[in-house]
Amino acid sequence: MYRKVILRDVVRVPPHRFGENLKEAILSILRDSYAGIWDKDLGLVLSIMDVHNIGTGKIIPGDGAAYYEVEYEVLSYDPVTHEIIEGEIAEILEFGAFIRLGPVDGLVHVSQITNDFISFDSKQRTLIAKESSRLLKEGDKVRARIVTISKKKDGTKIGLTLRQPGLGKLEWIQEDLKKLEGVKQESVKKEGST
Repeated sequence: MYRKVILRDVVRVPPHRFGENLKEAILSILRDSYAGIWDKDLGLVLSIMDVHNIGTGKIIPGDGAAYYEVEYEVLSYDPVTHEIIEGEIAEILEFGAFIRLGPVDGLVHVSQITNDFISFDSKQRTLIAKESSRLLKEGDKVRARIVTISKKKDGTKIGLTLRQPGLGKLEWIQEDLKKLEGVKQESVKKEGST
């Protein structure tokens, strides 16, 4: 889930940046410090969007820098269990597929792709369902559900499933909807003839 959050912090502006526009210098320092890091409460910090308030600068004896209390806006991505996402297959491996969810990748294990037996074609770098012959390859667009999240200091691991109705490769979903529509029309015809 993407979120915009307002945070407060104290930012150290070193003396060599005193000649710059203060807001731009603070924004640059915040971006260098926080963009791209995982925070246990925020998730992945994607960007520092803006600095809203800058307090009066204070100098601490023995340090030539100025310290400012600031209020700033952060854009972050924090995955949520059971969240439905759409993404693109970034990589196919023997044990599953990595799906690019935007700023991060999630893994769908072969056991979570379909109810069918899945085989890996190492030359084509594809996963193929035995009975339905459905094929998954790099670049395919999919809809998945987040089933597990393992948050660690160095990042977050996301487990996905495609096995539920309305999930899977977008083409598969369309095929399933057409089949369902055909079944409904047949049912209506049978009811009308009796």
